[in-house]
Amino acid sequence: MSSSGAALVVRPPAVAGLFYPGDPAQLATQLQQLLAAADAVRPARDEVSSPKAYILPHAGYIYSGPYAALGYSEIAQQADDIRHVVLLGPTHRVAVRGLALPGADALATPLGDVPVWADGAAQLAAFPQVGVSAAVHREEHSLEVHLPFLQTVLGDFDVLPLAVGMTLPEEVADVLDAVWGGAETLIVVSSDLSHYLPYQQAQAVDAASLEQIMALGPALGHDQACGASPANGLLVAAARRKLVPRQLGAGNSGDTAGDKSRVVGYCAIAFDENWAGEPG
Repeated sequence: MSSSGAALVVRPPAVAGLFYPGDPAQLATQLQQLLAAADAVRPARDEVSSPKAYILPHAGYIYSGPYAALGYSEIAQQADDIRHVVLLGPTHRVAVRGLALPGADALATPLGDVPVWADGAAQLAAFPQVGVSAAVHREEHSLEVHLPFLQTVLGDFDVLPLAVGMTLPEEVADVLDAVWGGAETLIVVSSDLSHYLPYQQAQAVDAASLEQIMALGPALGHDQACGASPANGLLVAAARRKLVPRQLGAGNSGDTAGDKSRVVGYCAIAFDENWAGEPG
């Protein structure tokens, strides 16, 4: 029950048993295996870097899990600091203008409930590009698949889940600025890269997209990344705040569990705050 006596609104999982195991024990085992494998191959991080944001993929764990785990195995090293996760992903089923919150108090997975960051949501109430839509979130997987990873690598945290539809990069960046915070706040953008191209063509297309990300622009097209809208917003915010992108890994479903004749691209990119740079 909430403090007002009203029942809590919990968004139930929509893709448990589809994109990832629905059984808690099986899910925990798969996550530990993915994170352990990522620890073994993830590039070492410079000790002076301070990761603030990540772009990580959102397909089924057998396909994109190894790339998502590259980011989450690094995020685990910051677990003592992180209390809020701003999670942005594209809409696949219900179209929306702007960004949509779910209107829920918590998001459920087989591992338990993740509370929604109420103060963060309240900070966005005055933004005309931010609305509330349970329908947009009800069957959306782009945010949900990240929650079990977050539950595994973080301690006590809450999440600000934003489904991003048709919107300008600057509108997304303004939202990020409002909830930017300090080391206690992590930003995760959920995006895959190219879709359903032959293996070698996908490699070429995704390499060009990665160059754009690493240069903080120009903006990605929706044929380059299904999460282009939130990713482009992050690129604008990163340029404003002089974040430095760092590639942890990239590949596609043909490298993991898929058919190489028709693949989906994935990447894991960290964005570091440069504490040695000039303020502002």
